[in-house]
Amino acid sequence: MHRLRVILREEAGSAVAEFVMVGALLTVLTLSVIQLGLALHIRNTVLDAASEGARFAALADSSLGEGVARSRDLISSAIGTGYAGDVTATYGRYLGHPSAIVTVRTPLPLIGLFGFDGALEVSGHAAVETLP
Repeated sequence: MHRLRVILREEAGSAVAEFVMVGALLTVLTLSVIQLGLALHIRNTVLDAASEGARFAALADSSLGEGVARSRDLISSAIGTGYAGDVTATYGRYLGHPSAIVTVRTPLPLIGLFGFDGALEVSGHAAVETLP
C-alpha cells in the first residue's frame, strides 16, 4: 500500500504538463493546416487569374498586354498588389494549337502571407481566336 502511494505522488502534476504538450502540438497542427489552405487559395486564385488573362488575350480583338492587365487586375483585387508583380504573356503552341499563354510568378506564402518571391509559377492557356 505504501508503494502505491509513492507511485501516485510521483505522477502528481503530470496532467498539466501533458495538457501543455498536447495543446502545443494541436496548435502547431492547426496552424499548419490553415497555412496550407492559404497557400492553396493563393495558388488557385493566381491560376484562375492567369487563365482568365489568357482567355482575354486570345480574343480576336485583344492583345497580350490586355491579357496581362486583366490578370493583374484580378490578382490585385482578390489577394493584393504584391502578388501581381510578375505577369508575362506570349503567343505559343499548347497541345498543338496556337495559344495565348499567360504566366504569373508570385510569392508562395510560408508564414502568413510572407514567403519567397517567385516561388510559385503558374500558367494559363487559351486557344487564339481568329477572324473569319
